[in-house]
Amino acid sequence: MNSKRKLVSMAIGLALSAGLAGPGYAAEETYIPLISKGFQHQFWQAVKAGAEQAGKDYKVKVTFEGPETEAMVDKQIDMLSAALAKKPKAIGFAALDSKAAIPLLKKAQAAKIPVVAFDSGVDSDIPVTTATTDNLAAAGLAADKMAELIGKAGEVAVVVHDQTSRTGIDRRDGFLNRMKSTYPNIKVVSVQYGGGDQLKSTEITKSILQANPNIKGIFGGNEGSAIGVLNGAKEMKRKIVIIGYDSGKQQKAAIADGSMAGAITQNPVGIGYKTVEAAVKALKGEKLPKIIDTGFFWYDKTNIKDPKIAAVLYD
Repeated sequence: MNSKRKLVSMAIGLALSAGLAGPGYAAEETYIPLISKGFQHQFWQAVKAGAEQAGKDYKVKVTFEGPETEAMVDKQIDMLSAALAKKPKAIGFAALDSKAAIPLLKKAQAAKIPVVAFDSGVDSDIPVTTATTDNLAAAGLAADKMAELIGKAGEVAVVVHDQTSRTGIDRRDGFLNRMKSTYPNIKVVSVQYGGGDQLKSTEITKSILQANPNIKGIFGGNEGSAIGVLNGAKEMKRKIVIIGYDSGKQQKAAIADGSMAGAITQNPVGIGYKTVEAAVKALKGEKLPKIIDTGFFWYDKTNIKDPKIAAVLYD
């Protein structure tokens, strides 16, 4: 428990390094709900921990909820609607569908409720800022690592969670663009979408491997996708280079035993903390950058125990 607390506080330290000098905003029961993309991944639990810590530091009431799966766009819209009905002072929102929420966000704007986007942006200028990983750059780094590991030539594939959220689009495009611009001898033979679901991503991986006997590597664009790729390769008894995204017990174990080459980790505690901090700043009328870059890191067998990396890994 203590070591976990220590890691959370280290991650908050990283999150704060570019932030305020210290909490200085207190208000009577300022209510800031955060509507997340999901609840099932440990990633979201880490975002929640960061948001709750910021709530304590800035003396505001924070709630955090999301649908059971990241396929439930309608349920997320209902949650957003219910949160807005409580007339919060500000709201944090991680969009499952970057267009579907816009009518409700317009309502928030009309009611002068600042919207802070987190993790996944919205195709709109309504959010006052977005606290997120630079997913294009992070997936570009995943492509560089893949290229290095397969000798800068051969066939690879991508299994990503969706093509509707900003994270899904940017992780796919960041990887594809880097391969296209930098590695002419690498061919991306398939890009598939598994909804971030392990079982679906496993089946997709098996069909990619069946159709492409010479494939050298697959990039899994989030926790569920990466575990699906791992399981699909195991079931097909195929030795390929697997690069993941996010963290979690299974990915960390796979990296430790060598079945996954490495992964990109975000700073989820920092994302949660920065979202609430940005909402507080917006309420004070402070100017915010369009994007709050919360950082990303490559981790593999060689650095997984480094304290800086351990602080941003999540189970």
